[in-house]
Amino acid sequence: MSLSTSFRKSLLFTFFAAFCLLVQAQPKPGYYSKAEGQSQAALKTALHRIIKNHTDLGYDALYEVYRSSDKREDGKVWDMYSNCDFEHGGRTCGQYKKVCDCYNREHSIPQSWFNKREPMRNDAFHVYPTDGKVNNQRGNDPFGECAQGKSLGGKALGKSGRSTFPGYSGRVFEPVDEYKGDFARTYFYFATRYENIMNSIGGASFARNSYPSISEWSIRLFLKWHRQDPVSKKEKDRNNAVEKFQHNRNPFIDHPELAEYIWGDKKGLVWNLTSDLPETRIEFSLKPNPVRDLLYVETAESELSYVIYSMSGQALQSGRLEGGVISVSDLENGMYLICMQSGLRKSVGKFIISK
Repeated sequence: MSLSTSFRKSLLFTFFAAFCLLVQAQPKPGYYSKAEGQSQAALKTALHRIIKNHTDLGYDALYEVYRSSDKREDGKVWDMYSNCDFEHGGRTCGQYKKVCDCYNREHSIPQSWFNKREPMRNDAFHVYPTDGKVNNQRGNDPFGECAQGKSLGGKALGKSGRSTFPGYSGRVFEPVDEYKGDFARTYFYFATRYENIMNSIGGASFARNSYPSISEWSIRLFLKWHRQDPVSKKEKDRNNAVEKFQHNRNPFIDHPELAEYIWGDKKGLVWNLTSDLPETRIEFSLKPNPVRDLLYVETAESELSYVIYSMSGQALQSGRLEGGVISVSDLENGMYLICMQSGLRKSVGKFIISK
């Protein structure tokens, strides 16, 4: 192999190592730079200024946004209130009698809390497609936890009942564990995006001030959910999709640690983009290499996911690492790159298929 060929291969591998870290779309460079060096209330205000001037497409446009922002792998509506199989553009409410009759637009921050004002009414970052019946069950109740809550059963998700979380005893709606972090980060976004009018926003979840904006019991609740249910691929994909329409982002999906700096354990500390950057290296080895059908991944890590790319950068296969074995029997002969991920930590390797 000539030196120039070796150099090109090394450069290509280095490029894909960086590509692996950016495989899911990120905010454009410098998007959060004006928030660096800030802490607590000033940090929240800096983020407000970054995301406040979003494009308001109007209420009717939300269903069009959902076609890309809330789409399951099978192409159907991704509903956090039910497991119903809604088709985009069909069976929108309208009238309903039971769960799965139709879906509509659920304001995770109820409209009555802000008197149906715009652009809050139309902001896709807190307005989700949900089953109409479950949406109605939740009504204007705040999110919370309830030990003896009532569920609509069947394909419905979530339950309603009297709060058992310390600091609030009223009626609440408790979403399923899978989406609690999603809703917590939604409230962090709303309190930041609309900081300038938070003193006029009602509801038990808010404090009617610019900082902390969220009521004390809800801060503790949402931080709990935020920590227990980390940012998912669903949220990242949705963040990217909504940005294409509204031209702003949810900072607490891009940088989950921001919640700690504003409301949590790191209040008073200065935030920077590298403040909580995790060690990205995941140690693993691939055997055999070259491989024919089954690729064995040797690693001490747990809960790993992977994406296999062609050398041109096309994602060909992805999934969770089960038993340390990946079937590559459907791939053609050639060289491939594999990006291994655990949470925010990622690393890249390469292997050859020879049949």
